Amino acid sequence: MNAVMHDTGTQALLTVEHLTMQFGGLIAINDVSFEANPREITAIIGPNGAGKTTLFNCLTGFYKPTVGRLALHHPQRGRFLLERMEGYDIPAHAGVARTFQNIRLFPEMSVLENLILAQHNKLMRASGFTFAGLLGLPMYRDAEKKAIDLARYWLDHINLTERADWNAGNLPYGDQRRLEIARAMCTEPVLLCLDEPAAGLNPKESSELNQLLTYIRDEHGIGLLLIEHDMSVVMGISDHIVVLDYGRMISSGTPEFIRNDPAVISAYLGEEESDDDTDIPSGGV
Repeated sequence: MNAVMHDTGTQALLTVEHLTMQFGGLIAINDVSFEANPREITAIIGPNGAGKTTLFNCLTGFYKPTVGRLALHHPQRGRFLLERMEGYDIPAHAGVARTFQNIRLFPEMSVLENLILAQHNKLMRASGFTFAGLLGLPMYRDAEKKAIDLARYWLDHINLTERADWNAGNLPYGDQRRLEIARAMCTEPVLLCLDEPAAGLNPKESSELNQLLTYIRDEHGIGLLLIEHDMSVVMGISDHIVVLDYGRMISSGTPEFIRNDPAVISAYLGEEESDDDTDIPSGGV
């Protein structure tokens, strides 16, 4: 069966149904189901080893799930079943972009070049896979101008226009984090998956990150999936939170609901019962 199913009846951007990922005798994700909506930030949280990154790896094609359906509804292209797609097709056709726990910029290339390189697939198609580019045909020149304009747009929004010619590896750490998100946005995704984007950031940088992510949600209208240990980020910007523990989903709801859910408090603090004023810790767990 083809991985693309044209079905415009669903409102959810992403529907995860009964996702299970097993490695030999180890079940990393066990029967997880949830939905993520466009124009919302959905956070995936849980203690270390809960299965969060494995879930991302299934969504973005690094792993093929043992069981389950991962349906993404693209507003222009229809419905994609991600579990049936090759990994390289997921960003190119389904519109899913991702960042990683460890920064994966091209450090010896300039900031601007990193953003233009993210648009390589569009430029190659416009070039007729090199022919039109070599001849400088109008269709390629137009695509090249649009790519540069989009890169400059994101440079402005991450406050790096004045450093466009810097090698990306020479940027301060917080700037590299924001550049990686901007690079992902240059692929024009409908779903942006961010794996611990606040890791290693100081409070000022975390605040700037929050502003960037809410801007992407509100102004670009896409959905964001966020794995994050920094609860100040999660609680400050998330619309919906999914909590995993030992591969199972133990809770799902608004930040306020999650903050006070005894099952979540128990998973984080290892307690069977907690006082009413007990809160999820703000640091990494």
